[in-house]
Amino acid sequence: MKSVFITGATGVVGSDLLRAAVDSAPEVKALVRSDEAAQFVEHLGATAVRGDVTDSAGLSDAMWGSDTVFNVAGVNETCTKHVELMEAVNVDGPSNVVNAAADAGVRRVVHTSSVAGMGVAEGMIGSEVTVHNGEYQSAYGRSKHRGEQAAMETALDRGIDCVVVNPVSVQGVGRSSGSAELFVRALTARRPILADVTVSIVDRADCTKGHLLAAEHGIAGERYILSGHSVSVSELVNLMSAMLARPINPRWISEGFLRSVGMPLSRLAALFGKGDDVCPDLVRTMLHGHRYDNTKSRDDLGMSYTPLEDTLFRLLEWLRSEGHIGT
Repeated sequence: MKSVFITGATGVVGSDLLRAAVDSAPEVKALVRSDEAAQFVEHLGATAVRGDVTDSAGLSDAMWGSDTVFNVAGVNETCTKHVELMEAVNVDGPSNVVNAAADAGVRRVVHTSSVAGMGVAEGMIGSEVTVHNGEYQSAYGRSKHRGEQAAMETALDRGIDCVVVNPVSVQGVGRSSGSAELFVRALTARRPILADVTVSIVDRADCTKGHLLAAEHGIAGERYILSGHSVSVSELVNLMSAMLARPINPRWISEGFLRSVGMPLSRLAALFGKGDDVCPDLVRTMLHGHRYDNTKSRDDLGMSYTPLEDTLFRLLEWLRSEGHIGT
């Protein structure tokens, strides 16, 4: 890569990718919407370009001269109250970016999708050849599925090289918000309420590496799952308890309880405007569980993944140093 253009460069995935691109590519530009974002981008040594993925005007001019575009921009909210904005960014945005890249003569687009949009049937192990089952656990999952389709279809229509990456839950040093809040709650509550479901985690550094390898080795029209480990919540609790040298004593709730009680309560919370943290989409996502096969990323991209214990150890050390959890 000689010249890189990044959307979503101030987010969890995009900011790490921006740092890596600045270290490896002679020219890096990033799309920004605010003065604060521009300052962040410029501080890291990249060029800030004003624009928005929901507004196609000017996108191709901004990309001109780039050989690789990373479309990382996205709204990642499970309990969102802004479905229209999510649809605009996650569904319309990818098509706008691919069209602009084609107009600008860009060689390759790497689109960041999500395993949430793959439509894996409950209890199954997801892979790149999984056929969507037609069901969505959340508005977020629906938007990511439609956005991935839009990116691929537009690339095919325009004759442009597009590769898709599908990360699982991205965790690691520097993240305490979003899905990482579940770790903080589990580690700070006296008796955290947890369900022993299966979750899939990828280290932040591995997610960045996967994007770069997809740009270098990915096959046009293909998707690549970035998943380090699929593990049960009880296994995570045991690992973190051992690392902290103190017990974590959750109140475990069953899947049956979640279905019979959790779902109606989450609907009531959403109805009365109290569903910022718990909503039907979140309950459905928890009940569904997550387990994915990372063989294709290993074989085709040359990916290797950080041991789960290393990711958790560094995360816990950082959370303690920042005062998010006690000693």
